[in-house]
Amino acid sequence: MKKVLIITYYWPPSGGVGAQRWLKFAKYLRNHGWEPIIFTPENPDFDVKDLSGEIDVANDMEVLKLPIWEPYQLFKTLKGKSKKTKLKQGLVLESKNKTLLDKISIWLRGNVLIPDPRIFWLKPATKFLDDIIESKAIDVVISTGPPHSMHLIGLKIRQKYNVKWIADFRDPWSKWDLLDKLGTSYLAKLWHRKLEKKVLQKADLVLTVSNRLAKSFMQLGANNVEYITNGYDEEDYFERKEIKPSKFVLSHVGLLNEMRNPVLLWQVLEELCQSDSEFASNFEFRLGGIVSGSIVEKIGNSDYLKNNVVFIDYIPHQQIYDEYSKASLLLLIINNTDNSQWILPSKLYEYIYSGQPILMLGQLESDAADIISTFESSIVVDFEDKELLKSAILHFYSLFKKGHHISNTDNEKIEKYSRKYLTRELAKLMDDLTDGR
Repeated sequence: MKKVLIITYYWPPSGGVGAQRWLKFAKYLRNHGWEPIIFTPENPDFDVKDLSGEIDVANDMEVLKLPIWEPYQLFKTLKGKSKKTKLKQGLVLESKNKTLLDKISIWLRGNVLIPDPRIFWLKPATKFLDDIIESKAIDVVISTGPPHSMHLIGLKIRQKYNVKWIADFRDPWSKWDLLDKLGTSYLAKLWHRKLEKKVLQKADLVLTVSNRLAKSFMQLGANNVEYITNGYDEEDYFERKEIKPSKFVLSHVGLLNEMRNPVLLWQVLEELCQSDSEFASNFEFRLGGIVSGSIVEKIGNSDYLKNNVVFIDYIPHQQIYDEYSKASLLLLIINNTDNSQWILPSKLYEYIYSGQPILMLGQLESDAADIISTFESSIVVDFEDKELLKSAILHFYSLFKKGHHISNTDNEKIEKYSRKYLTRELAKLMDDLTDGR
């Protein structure tokens, strides 16, 4: 059996998208003749903890861990143990009450810690792996980012050893839409591009998550690019439940920050609740996950929304389908940013597998729209199309009142987003890279 070393910052008990992609690949690679070996920090600093992910880690899967030092630890000490550091990108960039230390940390993140605060792991990690590549007879090395420091580790290994290297990009690097929010200078952006170009040109294969993002990396100089989307794992859902909600439930699960703030949606929902008391009494909006403080404030100040919105804490991945099954309509919001054409949130695939109808707010010319538009029970609405948004909600509400439950049932379309199918595609790419070895 061939061996693949996967260098990833996010691994259980880390939750969220960053951990799920390679956790699921690693889970099924053995079925295709590949033995995964994981290399990950021993003490990473991540936002979301999800112990349910450890179920997918086989008892005999080799997971190598090495301590990491991150600046977050220093800032936590300076701010005091009781206060959470705001060096991370996330919601702090939207805060109107940044302290001087917050501003300094954000500037350092954007201009000094390049490509990211995990850069201090580069030397110890590459030194540690010197003994691993040959002793474990590694055939392929995969680095996955962000954080893109993982790719610099992969680059060092590729330069030193006769081993194939795949650089997996879950997000852009130099075209990351948060660089401007971090106050990244022109010179710092040049340094990002220089490092990115080295990775793109030296990797034997650049792998990414969407069609348009793959094309973007080709334009930036990558020599060999493929994409494999994220997906769903049917084994996460032990029992598919069909719940007929007593109310018309619109549901959104995941991060809802300023870049995903659906301003038009709030307007439409307020107007519907104001003009139709029956709709207001039958409507419920469930928001699961991290929600920006400004959005929470907006809802709390609305007489027509505050009693109709239910906030839910982080939902463990193994319980996510239960939440989807409570919905009459699942809401997918794509960032209203310049690079939204390629964004494919991981929950999209779980939405599809759930069978529930989907309402997407985003660009019509985008990878997400291309996928959703193939399912007849779902609809895509442009960010600025207020009339279509209102009519779409009323359409699904009308079906709810009539007791009609529509669902996505095209199994052939759905199955190509399963983790098992996607892992088979990954194994084919690795087989092609190592053919003859």
